[in-house]
Amino acid sequence: MLDENAVEKRADPVTGEKEENPVTGETGPGTGLKDLLPVPAENAQDIFQSKKAFDKSAGGLEDGHTLSHALATEDHKLKGAAQLESEKEVRNLGWNEPKQEIAAPLVGGIDNEELWLLIRRFNKQIIHTKAVYTPVPGGLDLNTAEEEEFSPDKMRANIERLYTSVVVGILAAVKHVARLRSWREKKRTAWFAGVYFVAWLFDFIVPLITGVIITLIVHPPARELMFPPAPVALVDTNTGGVQKPWAGTLGSKDSATGAPENHKGEAVEQEADNLVNGLAELAVSSAAGKHPAGDVQDKTKKPMELAMWAKLRPFMQIVGNISDNWERLANALSPTPPFPKDTHRLRLAMLVVPLFGASLFITSYMFVKSMTFFFGFGMFGDPVIRPGMEYLNRVIPDWQKLLELRNTLLKGVPTNAQLTLTLLRIGEANKAPLPPPPRVVEQPVQDPANHPPTLDSEAQMRREGASYPLEASPSELDEAAHTDPKDGLREAGFDVDSHPKNKQTKKSNKVLGWVKNMTAGLVHTGGATDHVRAKLGAHHAKDRLGVVPPKDEIPVSGPVKFDCRYEGKKGHVYISTSATIPSVAFTTAKSETTTVIAGKEREDLRPEWTVAIADVNELKKVGGYGWKAKIVVDWSMEREVKDGLEIVTQTGERYKITAVPLRDELFNRLVALGGQRWEAW
Repeated sequence: MLDENAVEKRADPVTGEKEENPVTGETGPGTGLKDLLPVPAENAQDIFQSKKAFDKSAGGLEDGHTLSHALATEDHKLKGAAQLESEKEVRNLGWNEPKQEIAAPLVGGIDNEELWLLIRRFNKQIIHTKAVYTPVPGGLDLNTAEEEEFSPDKMRANIERLYTSVVVGILAAVKHVARLRSWREKKRTAWFAGVYFVAWLFDFIVPLITGVIITLIVHPPARELMFPPAPVALVDTNTGGVQKPWAGTLGSKDSATGAPENHKGEAVEQEADNLVNGLAELAVSSAAGKHPAGDVQDKTKKPMELAMWAKLRPFMQIVGNISDNWERLANALSPTPPFPKDTHRLRLAMLVVPLFGASLFITSYMFVKSMTFFFGFGMFGDPVIRPGMEYLNRVIPDWQKLLELRNTLLKGVPTNAQLTLTLLRIGEANKAPLPPPPRVVEQPVQDPANHPPTLDSEAQMRREGASYPLEASPSELDEAAHTDPKDGLREAGFDVDSHPKNKQTKKSNKVLGWVKNMTAGLVHTGGATDHVRAKLGAHHAKDRLGVVPPKDEIPVSGPVKFDCRYEGKKGHVYISTSATIPSVAFTTAKSETTTVIAGKEREDLRPEWTVAIADVNELKKVGGYGWKAKIVVDWSMEREVKDGLEIVTQTGERYKITAVPLRDELFNRLVALGGQRWEAW
């Protein structure tokens, strides 16, 4: 049963058929008439005052109290491989298989590449979750907790997410403006200019702008008609014409550099990673260049450090909130099934329609007059404003939170993490866990002779949707398609030849190699020491056992059995959903008589511990090494460190499993399997 803050399934009590929204024509959760209105739910105040709480028993997916749970268990019209009925306990849809062998689409209405993009970014963003037992804002769980813990990893993830969602989106908009201003696409620019100046002549600018906004919201085909897409890296911000991509070739359409990629979105993610690395390198270089006298009796150091750390968490939350609302707005304008197709778009349009109507009658004089009045009232109306605020705080506590976008205009619209969780829940609801993103070890193709860039001819560019390829001549396209990793940066004004990193000598490379080999030897020796200390009972040594895998090892496990260690002992975590009570259990390798589950209860397993899925209260990703040591191991051993996962029950029992090759995949199954309402920490 859904709480009042979510949207109930509307069905005829006699026929059982779902009612159709007369405005949108949609049926199912989140599509009622009241969902078109940007007003908080009737019990939304309970979210922040915690006066109403659900029973702590989470139950299964069908017992969840959120819109996400309702959508995951709904019978969808568009169905993919993960939504087909089957009698098997758990269907393996292609775990550990190349992407060519995986059924497409896995979820109806979304391409597999887009699905894996969401899952990759979900794995990096969501690190720690706790169950909550009150209604959730906007009817969707996995909101960020106000007491969210600060860590360098989370700060890095938030900055990278800001780049991949907000910065790249703004860059694309800037380049659209540059294309319009350049007059290279003469026909399109002439239409924009003609309509604008006719509206200006008749004082019709505001109705024109609001009318265009309404059209873009409610009629998606108008977006590509008015703003035909073109690869971001191919457009020159200054001239609006064709430029050579910074990567020297065009292997991706939505990245700033145009770098090649194996899967959709990887180039942008790599750009974000390198951006944060560059900022960290700059900060370290600046700190290393400080004046030595600053270390003597510096009374400002400690206070400044305390002030900085105190402000970093609010800054991280601000960055996260900006990304959240940007993603919600994008998902409202271009919804992904199973979320409603038209409900949220119409709600946005309904907000603009009154502005359009009012603009037909309000003159510029009336607008300026009213704006100057409100400015004056804000400056000098404190005797009225203050008592009014005190009255609101007394009568409706936390009213500011009730008016947040996630509770009003963007109510029921997911962030990318909430969307991903819903998609994962769809797989679990149908006994078909979604396969993880395929692992690709080879570099993306960069040979233009045998594998042409994404766009290298007029015909190819037209297929990509650009209007007469930015009005570019064949010679311009050929020059842009020519591969040279430095030409693009030179044309953008970067002095790549004098960059310090280009002046490394062979001697410095030899020294670096020697240091790397010596570090790898130390890491190997430390690993051998950990085995001895673990046998003596050292807990930290037990946690580090097995975290550095053999070279070139390809992890193969899941979706039911996951290789791992518990208190240093080798074994497996099993997820069982066929029993009356779905559970997760750990068993050592010695206690197993077979490694085949065959869709039946494992009577031959003697687990060391078992936890019911409904009793899981907290999931936290942990590392066998600290983040500094992990960087050293990754660099010196050239291997990906296996991390761990801590499971906390409602009674406070903690089970920490380590050396899990598919840690993220295990986390995703556990977070999506039950009826918990999660909060991100």
